[in-house]
Amino acid sequence: METTTNGTSFSNQKFTSPAVSDVEQQQATMELEPTTDFNYSKRSQWLRAAILGANDGLVSTASLMMGVGAVKQDIKAMILTGFAGLVAGACSMAIGEFVSVYSQLDIELAQMKRDKQRDENRQTSDEEEEKGKEGEKESLPNPLQASAASALAFSVGAMVPLLAASFIKEYNVRVGAVIGAVSLALLVFGWLGAMLGKAPTVRSAVRVLIGGWLAMAITFGLTKLIGSSGL
Repeated sequence: METTTNGTSFSNQKFTSPAVSDVEQQQATMELEPTTDFNYSKRSQWLRAAILGANDGLVSTASLMMGVGAVKQDIKAMILTGFAGLVAGACSMAIGEFVSVYSQLDIELAQMKRDKQRDENRQTSDEEEEKGKEGEKESLPNPLQASAASALAFSVGAMVPLLAASFIKEYNVRVGAVIGAVSLALLVFGWLGAMLGKAPTVRSAVRVLIGGWLAMAITFGLTKLIGSSGL
């Protein structure tokens, strides 16, 4: 018979000890396992700005070129119109994004000031206060970065119809090349945005394509109508 200490046998200790060890190993394994879930909504802000800028540059520049091409078939007129649309649109996007993000920055800085004044009345450790300040600084938006990214995205989209029409003198072929290049780019932009955001790719690409077609068709039709009426 095995010796006991305080009413507990050695055999009981031999059976209970591995159980505790197994639990500790499972907890350690769970802590070491990497988390595979990713919140794709975190990409929504910069993804929206990039896709919107590129799509806007593509559709607006192509629509301007199609509108001018509806009343004037000269290649020089289309190229100059597209280039003017690229420069004006990129500047407009950059300034608009700068003003918008700067307004957001002012609001967040004002909120941080109010939070600082409120926290002065509470007891917080220096370490917690320092971590909070670092996290707030990292999350602040950058107006210059957002402005440059928006202008660059617009310019990339606007280059597609310009390059498609630059070297084609025949009017019908030039218009067809612009429509084809823009349609392909719209599908790519819609698919890319959906893929990065883990959204349905086909539906997103088709939606962007139909929207671009409508914009070009309306601009072409209205400009043709006004030009043919002699106004």
